Amino acid sequence: MRSAMVKRLKIVFMGTPDFAVGALQAIIEAGHQVSAVVTQPDKPKGRGKELQMTPVKACAAAHNIPVFQPGKIKEPEAVEVLRSYEADIFVVAAFGQILSEEILSMPKYGCVNIHASLLPKYRGAGPIQWAIIDGEKKTGVTIMQMEKGLDTGDMLLQKEVEIDPKETGDSLHDKLAAAGAELIVEALPKIAAGQLTPRKQNDAESCYAKMLQKSMGRIDWNMTADKLDCLIRGLISWPGASTTFRGKNLKIWEEEPVMEGDFSVSISESLPGTIVCVEKEAFYVQTKEGVLKVLSVQIEGKKRMAVKDFLLGYPIKAGECLGS
Repeated sequence: MRSAMVKRLKIVFMGTPDFAVGALQAIIEAGHQVSAVVTQPDKPKGRGKELQMTPVKACAAAHNIPVFQPGKIKEPEAVEVLRSYEADIFVVAAFGQILSEEILSMPKYGCVNIHASLLPKYRGAGPIQWAIIDGEKKTGVTIMQMEKGLDTGDMLLQKEVEIDPKETGDSLHDKLAAAGAELIVEALPKIAAGQLTPRKQNDAESCYAKMLQKSMGRIDWNMTADKLDCLIRGLISWPGASTTFRGKNLKIWEEEPVMEGDFSVSISESLPGTIVCVEKEAFYVQTKEGVLKVLSVQIEGKKRMAVKDFLLGYPIKAGECLGS
């Protein structure tokens, strides 16, 4: 039962994708008053190009919360709409638009952001995927007081999350979304009570997690097996990591790196991209250092399948090459 001593805040929640839904749900369940939800405009999706509401909008609709979808949040008309809510605080989670200084200073307690990294590391648009691509062992969530810089505001609370050896961008996304939901509910009453001491970020320790590009998914077999493993797991849902096989695109879904000392076949003279061994449930590809044991793939025009099923339709032998 929620303590009567906890102040019930009047909140405007700003978010768009699945990552933000858990936080919105947690804030509602904690008993705060969500006066409005601000999210990106609906976009056409699928073959029929029908407008599809954002995940955050769907959550708001389920709770009968008013939704505001400005094309540009900085426009004077949008700013006045935000002002009319008279919120105590704006909570932001992957909203997708930059807030002006006028908006940032509008609520009594300002604007706080749920950021999916342990700031100051991984500022920017792709912190979840880059933590995996870079081979990090841990990441986390930061509740940050927003300012005009890109993820440069003072830190209020942080929560660490371990990255498992088999972690993918999808599984880490879900872990961090859950951690963010817990942390924002913990932070809000402490912010209202003045119990959090803002901490400045050390800019010297920062790094930028740039937005993912489709071109990042093209596999370069001249990378090491460990690096490719991190890349494939990080890009699992989009854009995915793929190579060329007999003139067709081949996406690799599941694999694991094997160091040369742990591999029974002599591969010292094999060029990167060469299939050096084929087993019933896997095939092995030479990299710059080590081999990649491939377990699940998706050939162009087909669904994802285990390698044992793939080999029934595409029998391959050692010596065949992947890539250009």
